[in-house]
Amino acid sequence: MLMDLTLKKIFLNLNHFQNMKRRKLLVYALLFLTGCMSKRKLNRTPVISSTAILPQTLRFAVTDAVAIGELEKKYEPFRQVLSQVLNSNIEFFPVNNYFKAAAALNTHEVDLVWAGPSEYVVIQARSNAVPVIAVKRVNYQTVMVIRKDSGIKSLTDLKGKTIDFEHNGSTSTHLGGIKLLMDAGLNPQTDFKSIMSGDDSLIPLIKNRVDACSRNPYRYQAALEKDNLSKANFPILAKGQPLPNDVLIMGSHIKSEVVNYIKQLMLENQKQLIEAILSVEALKNKFQGSTLVPAKDEDYNMIRDVYRAMGQGNFLLK
Repeated sequence: MLMDLTLKKIFLNLNHFQNMKRRKLLVYALLFLTGCMSKRKLNRTPVISSTAILPQTLRFAVTDAVAIGELEKKYEPFRQVLSQVLNSNIEFFPVNNYFKAAAALNTHEVDLVWAGPSEYVVIQARSNAVPVIAVKRVNYQTVMVIRKDSGIKSLTDLKGKTIDFEHNGSTSTHLGGIKLLMDAGLNPQTDFKSIMSGDDSLIPLIKNRVDACSRNPYRYQAALEKDNLSKANFPILAKGQPLPNDVLIMGSHIKSEVVNYIKQLMLENQKQLIEAILSVEALKNKFQGSTLVPAKDEDYNMIRDVYRAMGQGNFLLK
């Protein structure tokens, strides 16, 4: 009898021990699975290495704003929002021209530069700057405008004529206009006379100083409205293809991990950055409807081709 009770007790203890063992194994298995799931969740989140920690201060230049007052007037809202997006102090750094911007990138005096397409290719050639973000504009192209009574029917009719390209080196009026004529088979060095009136109106055309004006669409429209002109009397002869975009570039002294992280943050927060740009009256018409996209150097080869065709390939030399 005593033996039976003892054996029964031993079996009960063994069962209890095995149950505890099974429970422990189940707990360990659950803990293991939870750990694996947690690890998967962590791996889905981008990991920014210590080398991608952004500098506390980034110096920022804009090639078409030569004085600190102009920088503050046009780009202060953008500077403020960019500072918040990057959690870095963005400081203005005025440059007199794009050659100074290239020099400042080389000496590490400036880190980030906003440049037009034609300016970018010159800066990049002299500094190995890295294109980061492009500001993609709506209807950013060139239009060639003529007088209705000029007798000009096509771009080839401009051979031997005088054309106003407004500003030397301007992407939309000068280089875009030259590209239009090149595509029509005209040689920019011999087939027409170029002038740079510096006037974004159509006055040179109205006063018969030129046979055609190369303009961008929003300035053409503004010129019609300003001088109460009709499209019928000053029609568009031809429109160019979409032009390369304004671009934000970073100096080659900035680590690639940092450049990529800045690109990621700007794309993720582009709504706030675009709103900051559009809040400035002087930039509103120019950038209405714009978006931010990753910038690629090859998108600017068209600009390089035009410089070479004009006999100004030296701009592209280091």
